[in-house]
Amino acid sequence: MSAHLPARSRLVHDALRAAGIPGEIVVLPDAASTAALAAAALGIDVGAIANSLVFWSDGEPLLVMTSGAHRVDTRALAERLGRDNITRATVEQVREATGQAIGGVAPTGHPSALTTIVDEALAKYDEIWAAGGTPHTVFPLTYDQLVALTGGTVARVD
Repeated sequence: MSAHLPARSRLVHDALRAAGIPGEIVVLPDAASTAALAAAALGIDVGAIANSLVFWSDGEPLLVMTSGAHRVDTRALAERLGRDNITRATVEQVREATGQAIGGVAPTGHPSALTTIVDEALAKYDEIWAAGGTPHTVFPLTYDQLVALTGGTVARVD
């Protein structure tokens, strides 16, 4: 079934299947590189978009899966996590850490596991959608599936 997907999305598809997550990756006709664009394309609330944001913290990448309804407060999050600081990763750091481009970073399918924080605000949605490895691909899953898939730490991120 994944043969029609871009190479990066096939990696995500395989990781989803390995984790027992049945959601199919959907290829959108237009790029949905922001939460607002993805929500509009899917006809859902922007808060149900699980944005994959890559930051740099204490010398390593940090993936933050946040609700599309708000921004990450990096200062407050660093304090909550006991980290020195959290800054936005560069385009090169995102690509190196995930193998994926900004605007299409999935919560899985990376070259190696990333330390991940999952926004507690996503828990209020029965179904959430995340990028599938490219700006044109997305897939559905539940909050519990996202936490299990990423091995993420649940936290308030705004």
